[in-house]
Amino acid sequence: MAQYQIAVVVGSLRKDSFNRQLAHALIKLAPSEFTFKFLDIGALPLYNQDDDDHQAEAVQNMKAEITASQGLLFVTPEYNRSMPGVLKNALDHASRPYGKNAWSGKPAGVIGASIGGIGTALAQQHLRNVLAYLDAPTLGQPEAFIHAKEGLFNDDGSIGAGSKDFLQGWMNSYAAWVKKHA
Repeated sequence: MAQYQIAVVVGSLRKDSFNRQLAHALIKLAPSEFTFKFLDIGALPLYNQDDDDHQAEAVQNMKAEITASQGLLFVTPEYNRSMPGVLKNALDHASRPYGKNAWSGKPAGVIGASIGGIGTALAQQHLRNVLAYLDAPTLGQPEAFIHAKEGLFNDDGSIGAGSKDFLQGWMNSYAAWVKKHA
């Protein structure tokens, strides 16, 4: 049986963020042949094109982890109707220098949770636009704009009963997408 390592990019640096919790809960729904590695995007310096020829060690490490992975899982909040700056910074770093885009060809899933009624719909759309340009084939359906409210997570961190079937279906679709494109 093939094994699939997935690079997980959480767009929030907050330790107890809904999206970090969602990422950990989703992992529990994944097939047994999937393993997950969280990327440390908080250690990256701000992107500066002057550094392309001598990228920081944190950037090199992140690019190596992306390259070693067979897929990408983006779990992002929405800040001011878009993706967080720290996530955009990571996208820019790993796509550079020109011609050395670590994201290229890696099948991706995009999901996110927010206390707002539309979840992270606009952040996800912006992220999808960037991933399309970066040549990362991204799962289109089902979309998952998760409303973070009471009952989303059980006490043990797993997905609550009201959302479990939907998110299991999302994970099943994502796993099939990775297998098809990896």
